[in-house]
Amino acid sequence: MMIQTVILAGGLGTRLKPLTLNVPKPMVPVHEKPFLEYIISWVTKFKIKRFLFLVGYLGEQIEEYFGDGKKWGVELQYSYEDSPMGTAGALKQAEPFLEERFLLLNGDTFLPIDYASFASDFIGSECEAFVAAYQGPGFSSLYNLSVSSVERRVTQYSKTTTLGMTHVDAGVYGFQKKILLEIPQGKLFSLENEILPKLAQKQVLKAHPVFERYYDIGTPERLEIFKKRILELEVQI
Repeated sequence: MMIQTVILAGGLGTRLKPLTLNVPKPMVPVHEKPFLEYIISWVTKFKIKRFLFLVGYLGEQIEEYFGDGKKWGVELQYSYEDSPMGTAGALKQAEPFLEERFLLLNGDTFLPIDYASFASDFIGSECEAFVAAYQGPGFSSLYNLSVSSVERRVTQYSKTTTLGMTHVDAGVYGFQKKILLEIPQGKLFSLENEILPKLAQKQVLKAHPVFERYYDIGTPERLEIFKKRILELEVQI
């Protein structure tokens, strides 16, 4: 699977302090390994081998640990942001490194799905953007996108309302590089607040249904949930 996979790894991890005082959020240790390593180990099971890390706060620690990726059998590049640019701003800054189609993952979220299936679905479509969409018990209060039963188009995307929403964005995307035309250069800009709602409005965002819940480490409580779950999943890595 030759598609480039980009990982947003520049978050400050404010709600995880003191764990993130001297460590970038994706490098928070989980059973003596950094969280980000679990993402890489899972994704590479699906023959995905080329990664670009978008790093910021304490990003040199990420590069020092993963290096060129050879230890994990992958190729690794890095794009640094000097100050927080938001999820879309970080992508825009990395434009010279981006290929015409790429996957995008959040470096603080673990989603145990078949990435080859996701990539194949995206590559085989004309849509500019894909999003992993989850629907499950306990998550309805987080639903932020409405998926039509026809062609799986996302007709609405919002971080401010759950009204009429059918799924939650599970933190994995496929993008054509041309979506960067929507992002201003050198500005703080958000995918979730500014780009994805616009793509849904234009009817060029498609859902890829997933049936596994995602695990993010945004708070100490969620980190503990992941620590327990990964012990069950590790046998599959």
